[in-house]
This record gives sequence, C-alpha cells and structure tokens, in this order.
Amino acid sequence: MLDHVISLLATWIVEVISATGYLGVVVLMAIESACIPLPSEIIMPFAGYLVSIGQFSLVGAATMGALGCNVGSTVAYYVAAKGGRKAFERWGAYILVGPAELDRADRFFARYGSATVFFGRLLPVIRTFIAFPAGLARMPMLKFQIYTFVGSWPWCFALAYAGYLLGARWNSDPTFRNVFHRFDAVIAVVLAAGLAWFLWSKWRELRRR
Repeated sequence: MLDHVISLLATWIVEVISATGYLGVVVLMAIESACIPLPSEIIMPFAGYLVSIGQFSLVGAATMGALGCNVGSTVAYYVAAKGGRKAFERWGAYILVGPAELDRADRFFARYGSATVFFGRLLPVIRTFIAFPAGLARMPMLKFQIYTFVGSWPWCFALAYAGYLLGARWNSDPTFRNVFHRFDAVIAVVLAAGLAWFLWSKWRELRRR
C-alpha cells in the first residue's frame, strides 16, 4: 500500500516536471517550502536526470529549485506573520505538520537567529518549516529572501547533481542499471518504512490532542 503511494507520488512529480519543465520545478519546490511535505529528494534528482539527457542545465535546475523555495517560503512566512502559531496549529494537521515540527524549527531559530534561515535550508525536515519562525519573528524580508535563496541553492544543486550522475550512469552503464534493479525492492521497503513511521507518528500526535 505505502510503496504504491510512494510510487504514485514519484510518478506525479515526474509527470509535472516532464510536462512543464523548469516551471514545474519552481512550483513543486514552492509547495515543499510552503510547509507541505512534498519531498525535494524526488523533485530535484529527477530534474538532475533531465540534465543528463540534455533537457535542463545543472545550474538552471538548481536555480529554479531555489527560486521555488523562495516562493513557497514567502507564503509560509506571511501565514506565520499574519496568523501566528494558531494558524499552523489549526490547519497543520491537514498537511501532516504537527507541534513537533514547529517546536523543532522554533528552537533552531531561537538558538541561531536569522542565520537559521540559511543553515536550516541545508537540513532535511528543518528546511521545510524554517520559514515559520522567521515569519513569527518578522525577520526583515530582504534578508529573509537572500538567506533563503543562498541556503536553498546548494541543497537543490546537490540533489540535482546526484540525479545527473545517476542518469548519466543509467544511460551509459548496463552493469549499473542491472545492479540498481536488484536493489529496487530494498529501496522501496526502506522508503515505505520511513513513510509508515512518519504517518504513524502524526496519527499518535492527533490522538493526543
């Protein structure tokens, strides 16, 4: 069941980018950065694969991904600035955002200040929610935009580059393709287990409320 959900999500992401090109990368990364857990770990590697077949450039893919992060983060920033924590506590459950994620981002921001927006963009999970405490703190918008872009670009580039390397090997090395196929079931099980744990933890949080 869960591996089917993951497969459908990955297929949808691939279809969006295939149909809309760079715009799809911007839109999908904006969704991820608006505190909706859409995995950049699928979005950007596929963009990197398109680099390997000549449809994207590596710098272009990373830049579009980072711009998407700015767009989505700006939405999250203003939701926090205008609606405060109550807005996220009220609606967060519908997008699998709970108090644990918000508290983690709050603590990170309280400890490191504005620089958190830069460093947080390099960290899984934290990067998705870091715009929230920045909005609560009314961080200056220009600084927020610069830190978000500069922090997001290396993350997007690294994931796209990984996809580029895998794509190049996939197309040129039959041995690599055969080895990958032997382990695809293991990869599916690991991803399914991770998603199952995430959903279970969200369900427990909702029951406690």
